[in-house]
Amino acid sequence: MFSLLVIILTVIVALLGPFIRPDSTPKSNDQNLEITLKQPGFSLQILKIRKNSLSKETSLFNQLIWGIESEYRTYPIYSYNFEGTDIVVEKYTGDTPNNGEVIRFNLADVAYPIDATKHAFIEGSTINFYSLEGKQYSLEIESLKTEVIENNIENRKYYLGTDRYGRDFLSRIMAGTWISLTVGLISVFISIIIGVLMGALAGYFRGWIDDVIMWLINVVWSIPTLLLIIAITLAIGKDFWQVFVAVGLTMWVEVARVVRGQVLSIREKEFVEAGHALGFTNYRIIYRHILPNVMGPVVVISAANFAAAILIEAGLSFLGLGAPPPQATWGKIISEHRGYIFTGSGTEYLTIIPGVAIMILVLAFIFIGNGLRDSLDSKTQKDFTSL
Repeated sequence: MFSLLVIILTVIVALLGPFIRPDSTPKSNDQNLEITLKQPGFSLQILKIRKNSLSKETSLFNQLIWGIESEYRTYPIYSYNFEGTDIVVEKYTGDTPNNGEVIRFNLADVAYPIDATKHAFIEGSTINFYSLEGKQYSLEIESLKTEVIENNIENRKYYLGTDRYGRDFLSRIMAGTWISLTVGLISVFISIIIGVLMGALAGYFRGWIDDVIMWLINVVWSIPTLLLIIAITLAIGKDFWQVFVAVGLTMWVEVARVVRGQVLSIREKEFVEAGHALGFTNYRIIYRHILPNVMGPVVVISAANFAAAILIEAGLSFLGLGAPPPQATWGKIISEHRGYIFTGSGTEYLTIIPGVAIMILVLAFIFIGNGLRDSLDSKTQKDFTSL
């Protein structure tokens, strides 16, 4: 039950995606090199400057999968003050004293997507400007300062610190759950479709069909999994979905062997002979009567394959053969920070945390598989009919 709770929480994090991550940008890739390798709990002020571009409407599905495109550029700042119609900031450097670059931004340009082709002008204490939407604004300078303080200056806290590129590490870990669960789901689905089909045909018809399918199974089985996945990836292309398909095309042999053994046993049962006597087609006998009786072991092995797919994807990402950057994957995160585990500089957690996440999720699926095996095994179930 604890493993089931872990899986449910992981699914929630993956499904809600950018709506619950601190960094909701696409692939959680908001980089600020001034704050690289900061410790957990680090916080500072961020100045958000409105991009001079119109907002793009995206569907809820695209937002869940890819993230929410930010309307702002972010600048880590050490301090700020107002001078006339400008905000003057000192960029954060992390040094003591800070001695950061001093930059001046127009208040209207910070808060609104202004139209640079139309000049802004000041009348007394009022600033007049045009936005990209074609609207003309006449705002009091003092109210504009208040608006910038409330909406454009953010006190941001990094609960797990930042990585080597200044990205929120917690958001990167949360974004990696989507890849791990998706590769497991798609690869298991592909392995079930191919494995059940091949195993059912081999076990039911036997003869030369069984010989050909078993020969194919043995050939695929003899090739190291990682090498076969690399070969398939190179053949169909390198992208995140090609990796999912490649993993699934290597895992069907285990399902096929299990299904073949179960079908060989079940095809000799009396209800199968009765189906033949009633004139049922082979398709109906296999689909309606045999397969429902072999799905128990298939479910169990699918849970184990789910865990194996997560490990394989992490290994491929570690080697640079998984989803391309800047997509966050746990294996890639470990690869990017593996050197820090030997430095003793207090940044070892950048490698340990994604490794622990992989371990916990894999163990959760393995324990779920063991629980399903025990619950579906008739030998472990008590017979209460005699009580």
